[in-house]
Amino acid sequence: MGEISFGLPADPVRSGQEADLARARTGDDAAFARLVGPLYQELHAHCYRMLGSTHDADDALQEALLRAWRGLARFEGRGSLRSWLYTVATRTCLDLVASRAKRALPADLGSSSDRAVLDAASLTDVAWLAPYPDQGLADGRAAPEARYERRESVELAFVAALQHLSGNQRAALLLFDVLGFSAAEIATMIGTSTTSVNSALARARRLIAEKTPSMSQQQALRKIGDAKVHKLVAAFATALERGDIDALVPLLTEDVTWSMPPLAHWYKGLAAVTDFALQVPITRCPSWRTLPTSANAQPAVAFYLGGDVAGPHTAWSITVFALRGPRICEIVSFLGPDHFPPFALPASLP
Repeated sequence: MGEISFGLPADPVRSGQEADLARARTGDDAAFARLVGPLYQELHAHCYRMLGSTHDADDALQEALLRAWRGLARFEGRGSLRSWLYTVATRTCLDLVASRAKRALPADLGSSSDRAVLDAASLTDVAWLAPYPDQGLADGRAAPEARYERRESVELAFVAALQHLSGNQRAALLLFDVLGFSAAEIATMIGTSTTSVNSALARARRLIAEKTPSMSQQQALRKIGDAKVHKLVAAFATALERGDIDALVPLLTEDVTWSMPPLAHWYKGLAAVTDFALQVPITRCPSWRTLPTSANAQPAVAFYLGGDVAGPHTAWSITVFALRGPRICEIVSFLGPDHFPPFALPASLP
């Protein structure tokens, strides 16, 4: 979305925005809603990148919009409404980053397991990274100066890497490389100096380069093609539904990983992943049903578990895939029915 400027010669759209701004300043909440509505999705995605959780993003954005509503009189219209709202949202997220543990994936906690771990208990004292429902997320870059596409910037590997940055490093990287704000603008937004922003940005870029693949999933998916991607993910879901390990294994790379937050154990390599798949989801889970979806701008499948083939199946996991070439190189199964409502997915299947 482009910048929304105030105080310039008005066209009909800008005149309507100025009128809504004037009404909102007098307490018209409907006018305020019209102003922020077109920016809601991108602001929500920004909060998710900062916080690594859809639920935290919901809370942060609601708090940010409440702060903006209460402080609207301080918006003088010298810059754009968009940049002012990003300032409020970023500062709200920084407050949360300072008071909460960083979000993690199982690989952040320890080494992988060579064999299937049975009856593992969930770790409830860990702040786990959560999947992001990407419906409505725009394609392309937010600004010509941005390094990352908007969909690249919600990929699991990228968001997981962000959690290793300090709050200011996170904000600087996202505001500069994802959203295209200048270092001077960012310094004003987060209350620091341009020199500090540039320093934080340099450190953040180094760490992100170390912790993310050289090829983003958006690049990999375009290279593979939509038809092959859908066929590959559907083949995985079908193989698990049928309990067919011989059909499942050829879909995976030799160095494939499989993790299942909130379980701490995770698996790396074809032998370990095959052992886990055979011992747990294929042998110990009576019946699976699946629905295709998308999460973090990556292909995903919603898995439902049932006691038998004929009975109801309840929400079990949102499983997100990373692909390399014609195979699956990473599987992250986010366990728990709480992940399903943001994706507008049913809690059970008949």
